[in-house]
Amino acid sequence: MQTYDHKKIDKKWQKEWEKKGLYKAADFSKLPKRYVLIEFPYPSGERLHVGHGRSYCCLDAVARLYRMQGYNVLFPMGWDAFGLPAENYAIKTGIHPAVTTKENTKNAKEQVKSWGLSFDWDREIATTDPEYYKWTQWIFLQLFKKGLAYKKETPVNWCPSCKINLANEEVIQGTCERCGTPVTRRMQSQWLLKITEYADRLLEDLDKVDYRQDIKDQQINWIGRSKGTKIQFKVRDSSSKIEVFTTRPDTLFGATFLILSPEKAQKYLDLVPKGQQRKIKKYIDDALAKSELKRQEETKNKTGVFTGFYAEHPGTKEPLPVWISDFVLVGYGTGVVMSVPAHDQRDFEFAKKFDLPIKEVIQSDKDSNFPNEAFEGEGVLVNSGEFDGLQSVEAVDKITNWLLKKGFGEPAVDYKLRDWVFSRQHYWGEPIPVIYCQNCLKTSKKSNPKEGYDRVLIEGKEYAIVPVPEKDLPVELPHVERYEPTDTGDSPLAKVKNWVNVPCPSCGKQARRETDTMPNWAGSSWYFIRYIDPKNDKAFASKKKLSYWMPVDWYNGGMEHTTLHLLYSRFWYKFLYDLKLVPGSEPYDKRTSHGVVLGP
Repeated sequence: MQTYDHKKIDKKWQKEWEKKGLYKAADFSKLPKRYVLIEFPYPSGERLHVGHGRSYCCLDAVARLYRMQGYNVLFPMGWDAFGLPAENYAIKTGIHPAVTTKENTKNAKEQVKSWGLSFDWDREIATTDPEYYKWTQWIFLQLFKKGLAYKKETPVNWCPSCKINLANEEVIQGTCERCGTPVTRRMQSQWLLKITEYADRLLEDLDKVDYRQDIKDQQINWIGRSKGTKIQFKVRDSSSKIEVFTTRPDTLFGATFLILSPEKAQKYLDLVPKGQQRKIKKYIDDALAKSELKRQEETKNKTGVFTGFYAEHPGTKEPLPVWISDFVLVGYGTGVVMSVPAHDQRDFEFAKKFDLPIKEVIQSDKDSNFPNEAFEGEGVLVNSGEFDGLQSVEAVDKITNWLLKKGFGEPAVDYKLRDWVFSRQHYWGEPIPVIYCQNCLKTSKKSNPKEGYDRVLIEGKEYAIVPVPEKDLPVELPHVERYEPTDTGDSPLAKVKNWVNVPCPSCGKQARRETDTMPNWAGSSWYFIRYIDPKNDKAFASKKKLSYWMPVDWYNGGMEHTTLHLLYSRFWYKFLYDLKLVPGSEPYDKRTSHGVVLGP
């Protein structure tokens, strides 16, 4: 009886197929094209697992079917090798990430080849290759030049286990998406990308693509577009104003106090009476030490502190006490709540606890249990001056227009989506191609004090932000012996003095490099483009080749990446489209998602 020796026979034919180049895609073939894409893996373990094999086999079958149907098929493979997963593996093993990444990639490639998958290995890429991340850095510089990459002091999500700042999309129910540790909030100077500038297009262009409806819904819900009104409340005895976003301007006359999020409250500390500042600062510090999940879980037992100052109601001129509470999150609206306790249950519970006024301004015969609880529905306005008797729907526009005429507000759109926190205080990532120079700042102030360079504070000193010239890319990641993250939040690169301290490319005086690195999402935001022209050293890809291959015809990947990689890569592609560097406004024609294999 004969047996099938799969190890021997498979290896023989895999070599034969590779020798004949059966799976090589041909640029500009006369055959119709199909670009089939899987999410390239993190080489963050000794080998790939069954989940990789399962999802790759599915698209391999699709690629083979298309070839049999007479298509010229591009089915490429590469390695998402920078970032936290690879660094965490290196820390766990005690072996440098440059070593573990190279070894893990080698093992994974042997695995994938042994599975007999029909990848075009001539187009293999790795995000850690300087010839690859040169173009990641180049794209960052274009974002910076267009004002879409900027640095500012901002509240960040800090994972105390990974010792890293996380983007909002990397926080799942208040915990780090990588290790599951509850995150805390703190203020830190960070690079951000203005993904919010593209929010409407990211929503509207979903109509152009063949995505499964649940994938579209996840993107729609994450972007979270809301129509409403921005209202300005003047702070009494001050030139300051507090801006609020609300979707219910019809309840304006029921506002009896304002609540600041702890993050937002830091902006108004100078308005707090001196005798109360210590108490206020302690409340803010305690709140910021909690994860957002913890703060949301504690909403039943609301805490708060009165700031000691008042805002003025734009309609009645009545004083409105300004409070701080950790149930208010900075991530929605302006980080300030216009509290209408008669018509919002959270505000109602807060007002009851702290004995604050409750004023009814909406009445309805339907389902109202006021004054025992807040009535959150629509109805007829009362106690609202000239707007009494209007239905809520009608009052929304009339009160908004009235605020606009008075100079106290305007129609507005708000998003749950926030700008992408882009810098990481870690070693294993693409260096951000920016240099900081004090001399350029002095020169620009002297020659034209109103203009000049973007500025940043580092260790209490002000510097001009000078982009690295494109001819000097890539800024290569230097080798360090100690790559572990620090408790201070500084990148390990900050200790590499001979790399940090460099001449300014603009003025030639002594300057210093940015020591933060990019997140692991940077290299994966455009990798599907590089597959098309992986050896091009003049551009990230030839326009002619891009016109032939793009968009990706079928992209399959993890559902967990729908509000991470999928959103980020659509944003980068639209930006490159605006620069007329890629064809079409969407990178992927079809997107499907696989589930997760659960088990040890």
